[in-house]
Amino acid sequence: MTGFARASAAAEGGVLSWELRSVNGRSLDMRVRTPQGYEALDPQARAMIQKRLARGNIQASLSLQSDARTVATPIVNEAFLIDLAGLAQRLEQKYGLAPARADGLLALRGVLEMPDGSAVSSTAEQEEISRIAMSTLAEALSQLIEARQREGAALRTVLEAQLARIEDLTLAAENDPSRSLEAVKARLAQQVALLLEESGTRLDSDKLHAEAALLATRADIREELDRLKAHVANARDLLASGGPIGRKLDFLAQEFNREANTLCSKSNAGSITAIGLDLKAVVDQFREQLQNLE
Repeated sequence: MTGFARASAAAEGGVLSWELRSVNGRSLDMRVRTPQGYEALDPQARAMIQKRLARGNIQASLSLQSDARTVATPIVNEAFLIDLAGLAQRLEQKYGLAPARADGLLALRGVLEMPDGSAVSSTAEQEEISRIAMSTLAEALSQLIEARQREGAALRTVLEAQLARIEDLTLAAENDPSRSLEAVKARLAQQVALLLEESGTRLDSDKLHAEAALLATRADIREELDRLKAHVANARDLLASGGPIGRKLDFLAQEFNREANTLCSKSNAGSITAIGLDLKAVVDQFREQLQNLE
């Protein structure tokens, strides 16, 4: 979900520019900055961003660069200036002060002001600026989405490889020899033999078979393996569908992790435990990469 975009357009008296920056985020979080006098664009910009993006921390900044050829005309508060000149003349006559100079009076705050170009002078101009600003923002958003899509295309290859690894580990657990009834029976016989080694008591083969079947049932991971396969298939379908799928894949990643934990807890053999730990490591990598996906 990372990206950068910049779009500019000519506006009345200068150039209007939008800069957009995007970083990872579980939801959509926007920060919009506009120049003084253009605060009304903030809700419009937020609405447009929210319509086109679903996740990420978005920073949108609008700037206005005045045309160097545009000469700003000073604004003189003549009424205030006359009052000050009269006051200066009376002080001169009463206290013998030096006569006031024009440059000194003009330097006083409130007498002479230079327009900063940020204020919109008319409703028509305001509407035109708003139209240009939103059109430029739409262009910047398109650039940002393209950048995020390029990142997503590269990320898809990584996610598909991780899903393939999860599938391979699932099949490895499914085909592990330790899951067979005979293997469980052999482990049980070995454990019981150690306990009865000194007594010389013979083992009841029927009872041993029943106990082995019970242990195999308790340690059966068939349901976990079936769900893992289903989750892999669902994740692949989501990747193929495109669009904002990050949250849906986040949920599947949680399910992957839950099944991996259960597989480890049910394990009755070191080989299954090792597969479960490898599976958890791949699922963690998968979840980490999903933070980059919208």
